[in-house]
Amino acid sequence: MSAVGDQAVAIAHDWIGTPYRHQASAKGAGADCLGLLRGIWRELYGAEPEVVPAYTMDWSEPTRDERLWVAAERHLRPCDPAVPVAAGQILLFRMREGAVAKHLGLVAGSGPRSSFIHAYTGHGVLESPLTTPWLRRVVARFEFP
Repeated sequence: MSAVGDQAVAIAHDWIGTPYRHQASAKGAGADCLGLLRGIWRELYGAEPEVVPAYTMDWSEPTRDERLWVAAERHLRPCDPAVPVAAGQILLFRMREGAVAKHLGLVAGSGPRSSFIHAYTGHGVLESPLTTPWLRRVVARFEFP
C-alpha cells in the first residue's frame, strides 16, 4: 500500500459510524458512498477536484451513462487488473447485472481478512468483509493520485 493509501484507510476508519445520507459528505453527520470518498479526498488534498452536481438515487440508470466511472477516471489512477486487490484502493461496484456502476468503497484490509469501508443505504459508513459476492460486483479499481 502507498503512503496515500495508508492515509486514506486511516481517514476512512474515522468515518465509520457516520449515518447514511444521500448526497451528503460530512463526517459524523451523514454521507453516501460518493460523499465518503469526497470526504477522504478533502482530508488528503484540501479541496475536492470538482463540484459534484446533484444526483438521484437511481444515479444515471435512466440514461445508462457511466457517470461515476467517467468521473473516477478523471481524478483517480486506474489499478492494473493484474495486481491483486490491496488496501487503499478504491472499488467501483455494479450492484446489479446490466445496471450502471454506482457504488464505491475503499479497501481497508487485504489477504484472508479482506475488508472495505463504504457508506451503505440503511447502514451508514461501515467496514464490511470483502467477500466473493462483493468482489464479483467490482468493475474497476482505482488509487488516489
